[in-house]
Amino acid sequence: MEDMLNHPDALTRLRYVVHRLRAPGGCPWDMEQTHESLIPHVIEEAYEVAEAIRGGDPAQICDELGDILLQPVLHAEIASETGVFDLDQMAHGLTEKLIRRHPHVFGEASAATSDAVLSQWDAIKRVEKGTQHEGLLHGVGSGLPALMRGQKLQKKAARVGFDWPDAAPVFDKLREETAELEEAVQSGNKAHIEEEIGDLFFSVVNLARKLGIESEAALAAAND
Repeated sequence: MEDMLNHPDALTRLRYVVHRLRAPGGCPWDMEQTHESLIPHVIEEAYEVAEAIRGGDPAQICDELGDILLQPVLHAEIASETGVFDLDQMAHGLTEKLIRRHPHVFGEASAATSDAVLSQWDAIKRVEKGTQHEGLLHGVGSGLPALMRGQKLQKKAARVGFDWPDAAPVFDKLREETAELEEAVQSGNKAHIEEEIGDLFFSVVNLARKLGIESEAALAAAND
């Protein structure tokens, strides 16, 4: 099996290396990992990919994407040890999902714009998950960073018609929320202040969306 270390197919070689790391006599750290223990690493690697992309260095982007590729391979190896699923099942499931959710490419549906594609994707997803009768904002992950989740909620609302016509009313909303925050500060009620700050943040995120800016990326740039 040592010949697998020199296998010409890079993904086959990677899968073998990860298997060896988890197998008896492998790496103590890798052998200890579980789906749960790897959660912080998945998140950390995603942020490092984002940082590399913003940096614009192709070699660094490639390196960080390689690090994040380890995560599904390692999770698949962990799952395969108890027969739950493996990497082939993951790839098959993803491929089938992409085909189902792109009927304008692989079927007879029509979607001429990106907005139409996203609306169609959401509709198919809701049917697949049996949530077509849930609230329109159902399914926006609560584990997302707050700014990112706020913008995703607003995007979903916009796709079903709940949106401002342009950025001008959002500026009005910002002024309204700022005034309400000032009143809350004067009241000295910390819970009320926190609520109004949240409303103000939400309006700023909405303005960013209307201006075509990703709020998470904008704040990250400001932090730098």
